[in-house]
Amino acid sequence: MHSRRRFLQAGAAAMVGAELAGAGRAMASGRAQSGGRPDPWVASVKALVFDTFGTVVDWRTSVTREVEALAKRKGLSVDGAKFADAWRAQYAPNMGRVRSGELPWTKLDRLHRMALDRILTDFSLAGLSEAETDALNRAWHRLAPWPDAVSGLTRLKKKFIIAPLSNGNISLITDMAKHSGLPWDCILGAELVRRYKPDREVYQSAADFLDLAPAEVMMVAAHLGDLRAAKAVGLRTAFVTRPLEYGPNGKPDLKADASIDISAKDFNDLAGQLGV
Repeated sequence: MHSRRRFLQAGAAAMVGAELAGAGRAMASGRAQSGGRPDPWVASVKALVFDTFGTVVDWRTSVTREVEALAKRKGLSVDGAKFADAWRAQYAPNMGRVRSGELPWTKLDRLHRMALDRILTDFSLAGLSEAETDALNRAWHRLAPWPDAVSGLTRLKKKFIIAPLSNGNISLITDMAKHSGLPWDCILGAELVRRYKPDREVYQSAADFLDLAPAEVMMVAAHLGDLRAAKAVGLRTAFVTRPLEYGPNGKPDLKADASIDISAKDFNDLAGQLGV
């Protein structure tokens, strides 16, 4: 009788143990699926490179403030947000002229100035001195980061090499880093290869300059087009949403597609998913 009881007790204990073990495996699996544990390939990533305008810094709010402050000093009334949007609208077309060969290599500061000269009259800001115009053009050197950017980058820097991979020229990106406290390990980007994204040479250069394979580098951006181009070169991709990049009525990318390896709501979320 006692032997049979001991047998039944042992069997029940084994069943409970198996159930607990199964529950533990299910919980672990749930954590992995929800981002609690990074996918195995993450271990091969050595560096993260970042789109900058819109992904790391809030260009629209920053430029709006600078334009409105200048207009106030001049006793003028200017819609700073519309000015910022009009200025930014010439960003891709002007780079396209360089990419097509219509223009020789021209760094972004100069392209910004070309666009600025065209729109000053449209917004009744003509008549600025050369010093005032140059100072306004350098507003792009003083862009403020998104609230999570510095803290998230600081976390990511503990585990990965971090660098911008921007279309901005080196002096612009360096000044921006000093202004906003962005803790880059180095500065990479278009000017080093005299090509503009989405040309594949820019993405390949990130791996080449860091002596890494493309799959050891992850491109981080809020723009799916940027990430698709990086993916085509073999880089890993992380999509970080910036719902307010283009203002409350803008239409930013908000949903990941098949080109994305990781999708995050901000840089701190990305750090958590990457195990930092």
